[in-house]
Amino acid sequence: MNGATRVRDLRLVPLALFVWGVALVCVFVPQASWWCAGLALVGGLWTLFLMFRQGRKRARGGLETVIVLGMAAVAMTAGFAVPQRDAAAELDGRVIEMIGEITSSASVGSDGRLWFDVQSIRAGTLGAPESLAVPMRVGVEPEPGFDLGAVIRVTGDAMATDAGERAAAVVFGMRVEILQPAQGVFGIASQVREDFVERATRLPEPGAGLLPGLAVGDTRAVSEELGAAMLTSGLSHLTAVSGANCAIVVGAVFWLVALCGGGRGSRVALALTALTAFVVLVTPEPSVIRASVMAALAMLTLLCGRPSAGISVLCLAVTGILVSDPWLATTPGFALSAAATAALIVLAPPLARGMSRWMPQPLALAVGIPVAAQLACGPIIALFAEQQSIIGIPANMLADPAAPIATVVGLLACLAAPIPPLADLFAASAWLPAAWIATTATVSAAVPGGTALVVPGIGAALLVAVLSTAIGIVLAGATPFQGIVGRWSRPASFVVLIVAGGLLGARLLLTGPLVAATVPEDWSIAACDVGQGDGLVVRSEGRIALIDTGMEPEPIQSCLSALGIERIDLLILTHFDADHVGAAWTLVGRVDAVLHGPVSAPDDTRLLGELQRGGAEIIRASTGMHGSLGGSRWRVLWPRPNSAAFPAGNDASVVVEFDGGDVPRSLFLGDLSAVPQRMLAQQLRGAYAVVKVAHHGSADQDPALYAQIRARIAIFSAGIDNDYGHPRQETIALTEAAGALSLRTDLQGRILIGVDDDELVVWTERADAPAETADVDDPE
Repeated sequence: MNGATRVRDLRLVPLALFVWGVALVCVFVPQASWWCAGLALVGGLWTLFLMFRQGRKRARGGLETVIVLGMAAVAMTAGFAVPQRDAAAELDGRVIEMIGEITSSASVGSDGRLWFDVQSIRAGTLGAPESLAVPMRVGVEPEPGFDLGAVIRVTGDAMATDAGERAAAVVFGMRVEILQPAQGVFGIASQVREDFVERATRLPEPGAGLLPGLAVGDTRAVSEELGAAMLTSGLSHLTAVSGANCAIVVGAVFWLVALCGGGRGSRVALALTALTAFVVLVTPEPSVIRASVMAALAMLTLLCGRPSAGISVLCLAVTGILVSDPWLATTPGFALSAAATAALIVLAPPLARGMSRWMPQPLALAVGIPVAAQLACGPIIALFAEQQSIIGIPANMLADPAAPIATVVGLLACLAAPIPPLADLFAASAWLPAAWIATTATVSAAVPGGTALVVPGIGAALLVAVLSTAIGIVLAGATPFQGIVGRWSRPASFVVLIVAGGLLGARLLLTGPLVAATVPEDWSIAACDVGQGDGLVVRSEGRIALIDTGMEPEPIQSCLSALGIERIDLLILTHFDADHVGAAWTLVGRVDAVLHGPVSAPDDTRLLGELQRGGAEIIRASTGMHGSLGGSRWRVLWPRPNSAAFPAGNDASVVVEFDGGDVPRSLFLGDLSAVPQRMLAQQLRGAYAVVKVAHHGSADQDPALYAQIRARIAIFSAGIDNDYGHPRQETIALTEAAGALSLRTDLQGRILIGVDDDELVVWTERADAPAETADVDDPE
């Protein structure tokens, strides 16, 4: 009986997988949409013919027919959208005027703009918009009023997106007008959200900025530092509305109605009503609708005593969502949502049963849910993320129990808005679990070895899948496999985990107690492998200068730990792009002085304020500043003070040189482009031993500058297989033509440079780049 039930549970899995596969083909190759639809329809007719001709069982033939019809439906949806999306692509590079309705909540991007999705109604060249119904992503200067349901007119630069992206175009708004504010329930929900955000942000940190995200999905108050910590610790799913939030609402209402004596019918009806109201409150954008549908189906099948129907209903939901919007098939969020929901239905119960052997049943269930979600989502994350959270499972075990409290009590604060004292009381009560989650994230993110850098792709996903399977089998105390595979799966899982644990322990030793044995002593310049970003260290007589930090905390922390660096005497933030300062918040309390480029956004000021509160002296850099670092001297060569020609950003990067005190004469060019490089060259004198090539080796370089400085070593700081093609081959050829040895963090990992008897000595982390030496030119 149970075996038959399990078979029925999985019968609709091929439906979801085939529909998903066809959706991926059609959105990445739009021209294939109608071919896929036609082939699927022909296949459906052929299946029906065989079913009746050969007398197959109707159930089997019916399932095959449903599969091919689902494939045809998703292909036709993509095919019908092709003409409109092609029309949107023709607007690429033009200044356009677009009228449309906002379909998502707004969030502030790393560029300081407010970004949201818009379903266009009319769009075209300036002054001549035509009927065009496609989803677009719009960025504007932050202002109030950009709420779900509002109708806006935007004038701005249009950029076509790549195949597979849900938005057909991105619009950088220059002028924007709200033609019609959000109306009806959307207008009411917007006001309730704003009131709650204002009430929550009056509370102290940590927790104040996170609370709106936990309760109503508004992440605008989440600081960049906390957002990075949540990502590193594997808790980022708590900072916005997800299936967990929706499941909490459904479960809370279901339990409350049952407590009041309501029957199953009333429990289901009221739970779904509450879920609908919650979706309106947090904005029913596609991601929220997806999460709510999946959570509602999963929770209701469990709570109604029909868990055996869960996978079948989930597969139908996935199919229906993809048929209505095939582009969701390419989004990591959709895959993670489906995987987490499937884990809740299939994996969480056996994990809870297995762990109940050595912990109370309620605790086992509470722990089993986040562990199941983490195990199911890990391989998907490894497909596109360079960072895997090792600390994620224990962090989730600590933080997840607080999430339902913060969500439910936060929602009560929203409902109590007409009675301000009561609303304030609820908000203050919800602050405590929010602060607990924020603190858990911050502490977890700072754990040495808490994350591992991986090369994203199929290989990493397979590796993580093997580890996740092994952990699941060991914790559940059972195996889903049969026969000889089933007999050997548990011993094999123990072996896999022992090997993985040994490798992890070795890594922790090599980056901790044994770090001195793995790093040469006589280095003076280090280029840390921080991915697509900059993170360079200069050392003289035990004094440390750090030039930029990269984007993610783990790479720069691992590099500093490997180099035995605890405190930084001088932190130079060349400019405030995330790939240069994203991890700077992790250095709060460890820095004596900060030398920084022009400030242009509130987040920049907030970061400097945090560093100052941690004891650092804050100094605005400008040409001519100089100082000492141990026995070495440093001098700022760029930017010029109060330059209108080069405002804050790449071209106002702090350019600094170091010389003396066992530090070879070196030049660090930030992200300067060719134009400011030409102006900088006018004040440079003599040759340099080392140059950090500008902007990760982009093509926008001044050849005359590199010919003038005649560097012996050119450092390229870039990420593996980055989307920008950095470093560009023409730039590598440019530096090598000037006589430089090219060193790349994407290929060689951490790079160390020292001086030995007037020769430069180079050590690299990876063996594909052997140590090299070069004569040092006399800088004079």
